[in-house]
Amino acid sequence: MPIPIVNSIASWFLKKRIHQMELFIKYPHEVQNELLHHLTGKAKNTEIGKKYDFSSIKTYRDFAERLPVQNYEEVEPLIERARLGESNIFWPTPIKWFAKSSGTTNAKSKFIPVSPESLEDCHYAASKDLLCLYLNNNEESQLFTGKSLRLGGSKELYKENGTAYGDLSAILIDNMPFWATYSSTPNNEISLMSDFEKKMQAVVDFTIKENVTSIAGVPSWMLVLLNNVMETTQKRSLTEVWPDLEVYFHGGVSFEPYKEQYQKLIPCKNFKYYEIYNASEGFFAVQDQNYSNELLLMLDYGIFYEFIPMDAYESHEEKIIPLNEVELGKNYAVVITTNAGLWRYKIGDTIRFTSLDPYRIKVTGRTKHHINVFGEELIIENAEQALKKVSKLTDCEIVDYTAGPIFMEGNQKGAHEWIIEFKTPPDNLAHFQKTLDQTLQTLNSDYEAKRKNNTTLNLLKVNQAKRGLFYQWSKNHGKLGGQHKIPRLSNKRDYIEELLEINKHLE
Repeated sequence: MPIPIVNSIASWFLKKRIHQMELFIKYPHEVQNELLHHLTGKAKNTEIGKKYDFSSIKTYRDFAERLPVQNYEEVEPLIERARLGESNIFWPTPIKWFAKSSGTTNAKSKFIPVSPESLEDCHYAASKDLLCLYLNNNEESQLFTGKSLRLGGSKELYKENGTAYGDLSAILIDNMPFWATYSSTPNNEISLMSDFEKKMQAVVDFTIKENVTSIAGVPSWMLVLLNNVMETTQKRSLTEVWPDLEVYFHGGVSFEPYKEQYQKLIPCKNFKYYEIYNASEGFFAVQDQNYSNELLLMLDYGIFYEFIPMDAYESHEEKIIPLNEVELGKNYAVVITTNAGLWRYKIGDTIRFTSLDPYRIKVTGRTKHHINVFGEELIIENAEQALKKVSKLTDCEIVDYTAGPIFMEGNQKGAHEWIIEFKTPPDNLAHFQKTLDQTLQTLNSDYEAKRKNNTTLNLLKVNQAKRGLFYQWSKNHGKLGGQHKIPRLSNKRDYIEELLEINKHLE
């Protein structure tokens, strides 16, 4: 298809979609309430709909008082029945696809339902919106003169009982519309290769011959791929490989720990980074401004949002609030009701609102991934802000990290223990350690209070990881590629103990 025709089609769609976005930005609560009535109305004759009498739900309060908030373990029996071929349990449309995810809270696999509606009206709609917003903000873009390099998971779809499961990316690729197939590289055969390490080289060999204008994928795994591109081509920067490269669409994990490494690979002032917030359960938010770290909450993707203030999470004072009751600057756990039949489902992420008009957010971490053994409430956002500052102060570069508690024993006070893999290590690890501790105190008053005069916590401890530690940990757990994440913070020592043990045996 000639580029001018593609551009004219994109321009038409862009104008139409921007108008729809303006509607939910102007009337957010009306859009969300209408969506809730649509979801309960559509599912009123399902098993769940009859159990909670969806047909008589008239208000949000009816909905909130009637349905319990649930996590995956609580809905798993219903999902398992659907995977075995039963229908009309929690959603009227037959569910054929299940996104398999190991999650980050336990080792057990999760199977997230993906309905035809969520596939089309959420995941694919978001991909189009991402392009729409980018092109609207960058009228001189030449995106359609080349292709988008996509890096998804490495697992094929496994079919049984009339249903299929696999990485979300495998489901998306298997059902990809023509416009996405036309504009993407590599081909589906390479994209769905099951051996991640072989796939990496195949992607490199295929794409270095293409005119790549954008890249899309999880920052940690995309960085592995791009370093392989540099090694294979022996070029000094990615712009020498792909001169027309103009944007990186990223999501899945925080970009902060990787940002400087990308800027070295792509030393171009005009290069754009666009963040997305998505998961197997749905697509939630999109960066809608150039050079911004805020994400526009998308309110018309078939997802109804509720929030739990984290200061009372899993306590007797816990409360669940709708969108119109959120406040700026507070940390919230996200609860979703979706067009794939997840009802008041805790996805395990935490966010903070940076704007209420329109609703913009920042992802701050995971409900289970923080350290609060001693009342310090250290969250991932604190950790990554601190590491970014300390890296600059000590002139080092970080690849990956995790941290956990050192528990009190006898008269011994507690502390935090970190293991950090550096690309460029600091000259003095002890100085880095002390600076990290001081910086965390400036960012987190609870941590500062526990550290004051070593009241509860001693100085944190930093272990330097050998090169490739986190890659090896991921490989050991079958977590190479896709949406798989490194566990950043934990209230337990399981992760850090295992990483320290692997580190001993690395060459």
